[in-house]
Amino acid sequence: MLEFRPKWMRLLCLWVLCLCLCLPSGSHARRSPKVPRCPATCSCTKDSAFCVDTKAIPKSFPPGIISLTMVNAAFTTIPEGAFSHLHLLQFLFVENNDIQALSKYTFRGLKSLTHLSLSNNNLQQLPRDLFKHLDILTDLDLRGNLFRCDCKIKWLVDWMEKTNTSVPAIYCASPFEFQGRRIHDLTPRDFNCISADFAVYETFPFHSVSVESYDFSGDQFVVFAQPDSGFCTLYIWDHVELAFRRFHNITSRSAVYCKPVVINNTLYMVVAQLFGGSHIYKWEEGPQRFIKIQDIDTSRVRKPNFVETFQLDGEWYFIVADSSKAGSTSIYRWNSNGFYSHQSLHPWHRDTHVEFLDVSGKPHLILSSASQPPVVYQWNRNQKQFAFQSQITELADVQMVKHFWVRRVLYLCLTRFIGDSKILRWEGQRFVEVQTLPSRGSMAVYPFTVGQRQYLILGSDFSFSRVYLWDDLTQRFQPFQELNMRAPRGFNLVSVDNKDVLLAASFKGNTLAYQHLVVDLSAK
Repeated sequence: MLEFRPKWMRLLCLWVLCLCLCLPSGSHARRSPKVPRCPATCSCTKDSAFCVDTKAIPKSFPPGIISLTMVNAAFTTIPEGAFSHLHLLQFLFVENNDIQALSKYTFRGLKSLTHLSLSNNNLQQLPRDLFKHLDILTDLDLRGNLFRCDCKIKWLVDWMEKTNTSVPAIYCASPFEFQGRRIHDLTPRDFNCISADFAVYETFPFHSVSVESYDFSGDQFVVFAQPDSGFCTLYIWDHVELAFRRFHNITSRSAVYCKPVVINNTLYMVVAQLFGGSHIYKWEEGPQRFIKIQDIDTSRVRKPNFVETFQLDGEWYFIVADSSKAGSTSIYRWNSNGFYSHQSLHPWHRDTHVEFLDVSGKPHLILSSASQPPVVYQWNRNQKQFAFQSQITELADVQMVKHFWVRRVLYLCLTRFIGDSKILRWEGQRFVEVQTLPSRGSMAVYPFTVGQRQYLILGSDFSFSRVYLWDDLTQRFQPFQELNMRAPRGFNLVSVDNKDVLLAASFKGNTLAYQHLVVDLSAK
């Protein structure tokens, strides 16, 4: 402390202290603030800068710059926030360059900008909402660019319809259908930008050869026939987890098809088996279980391959396609106590599939067979029997026939394992072939709709399964997407909780669920 030091030392310390307090701070004592100079490739005045042959946007300019011009620049892209250090900028002219791409946030921070020119560059598209935060922009020049008028420019068309900013006429360079048209004359309706995608949503760790869905007691269920365990496995949709969870098993020996049917608020399950006979089960709520109530005559149904249910004149029926040489495709009718044999069809032909449909107001069955072309049976209301009507085509090796409607027109799809699949259209008296689809190795086909979109999926044992989308202009299916699944044997669409889920039963791989996702291409 000072009081214990010699007097001369105390005086020296006080002098040094006073000297330190009187001196200015270090950096200010040495130099004054440095004013940014005009960049070497630019010419600057008090409030403007004109830059030529610039390799990059300069990081600093003299203060007070409100107008910037850049021509013959040596760069082709302008990154995010490239001009954010010029917050006073009112006029920006990026002209006569080879600019090909901008960031969505290229002009971020330019709150004072009123005039912007991007003319005579090589821009084909502009990022969505590029001008969103330019609140006082009054003039925009986009002339002299090669705009591609597709979904990525739809937002610009919409913006020009609503903005008060003056935009001189600009034109489409491509695609062909819009080439030479004024972008001002286009409307958002000119662009078809809603697409879709099928993405794997859920994986089930087992093989399956059939999949069916049904509603019961306010819940959504799906049921799979598993070849490994021989069981019918039921899953229920969980509205909280938004996924399917295991619910119940029907123990069986060799299930190849599990077909649910709800009659008078009671759930029944037709379980078709390769061995040990086929059976009908009834669901009981207390305790929750399936109980077997009926056997299916094994003298008729020996090797079932498919089960279909339908209603005729207020009565319920199901039909089993039998694929054995000695069996017979058979129809069973509900009579309040159970299902009883009603009619045998198509003996000795090894049927693989049956499709119920209405043709010109009359119920029909189409039977696919391994030994002959598909045949049509028509319902006779007087006899309450199906009677043979005709063959559809001379094509053999048709594994499955499915029908669908487009704009009130009836179509069939015939899928084949060796040859090409066929699309046929009903012409009032007969079905006429209208399209051929490659389908080597296909044993399953499934037409379905999501919203206004008509799809068709063709399974394949040898390559990717193919999804097709119906094109109203050509009245044909167009390739849409390939899905990687192993040996699919059946498909089913479930729509629940604003989700559209396509289930695929796989004989050699995991059973899969794909979600149909709607994609707005103009939002990217």
